[in-house]
Amino acid sequence: MRITVILLVFMFLSCADRSATTREFSEVEVDLLYQDSISIRAIEIMGGSLAFAANKGVFGSVDLRTGKVRTAVQAYDSILPEFRAIAHTSTDFFMLSAGNPALLYKTGDKGSMELVYTESGEGVFYDAMAFWDDQEGIALGDSREGCLSVLVTRDGGQHWEKIPCRELPESPEGEGAFAASNTNISIIGDEAWIATTEARVFHTSDRGRTWKVMQTPMGREAEAQGIFSIAFYDSEQGFAIGGDYTKPEVNIGNKAVTKNGGKTWDVVSDGEDPGYKSCVQYVPDSGGKGLVAVGYTGISYSPDSGENWKELSTESFYTLRFHNDSTAFAAGSNRIARLSFK
Repeated sequence: MRITVILLVFMFLSCADRSATTREFSEVEVDLLYQDSISIRAIEIMGGSLAFAANKGVFGSVDLRTGKVRTAVQAYDSILPEFRAIAHTSTDFFMLSAGNPALLYKTGDKGSMELVYTESGEGVFYDAMAFWDDQEGIALGDSREGCLSVLVTRDGGQHWEKIPCRELPESPEGEGAFAASNTNISIIGDEAWIATTEARVFHTSDRGRTWKVMQTPMGREAEAQGIFSIAFYDSEQGFAIGGDYTKPEVNIGNKAVTKNGGKTWDVVSDGEDPGYKSCVQYVPDSGGKGLVAVGYTGISYSPDSGENWKELSTESFYTLRFHNDSTAFAAGSNRIARLSFK
């Protein structure tokens, strides 16, 4: 009897593994959900809604069942901030502006947004944010005074503190991150990986308390080059993508994979399309095989961990988040859309 049970379990796991890794996409349908004259680079799925924030101080949500869109404008004195990073816990929504001054808001007790962190000065520029859980979160900014600007919260986003440079790896002059899609940070469990303009990957295994940094072989010779987006499927499998947004056709040294948690990286599909992309995400339940990358150059898909790619659409988007294994939401210049992969 015991042997029979073991065999049945093994057969189930084998079937589950095959189903997770053999499905491939051949096309994508794009359905517009929202259009306006704004640039949307940050989206997050929050329960039954898609939250977003953009330039001109605009933020809002799309009801994924009804399609109803709600928007508001958050001003700071006479400034209409450019929001390029958002995150959420089970109870609160956060948005962070790029540029000087940095403005970090969370949902307040009375339904309005509450300013919980601000930073001013030359070189202030924040790029991405994410949460490990309802209490601990992280935000990333360009380097100042010799290290990346890294904020952490340990109390659900009520207060944020900047990690001192003595506790971070040293940064070369000008190192930062591209605020192109709010995907410079990837979180799995207690770990986080941060991708930079210098094609380096910072790693913490203890929620930002200690850090290591690894140099990837991706291109970083030009100012517009580096890693634009990083994603991890689990604690071992990760993928980074980038290129040169001023020369999007360049496809050399712009895609890399790790199979050991970011300790080492290997360039893949070198000299093959796609070229520049601003966001990459794993297809859920794909065993780490399925990847979708978007940019203003279109939508590309890999069924084999980035070794081979095919273009599914020339539709332009900056950022993407999967809802399930065949549906995602994407945003870009003036619009948000539902992507249905087939």
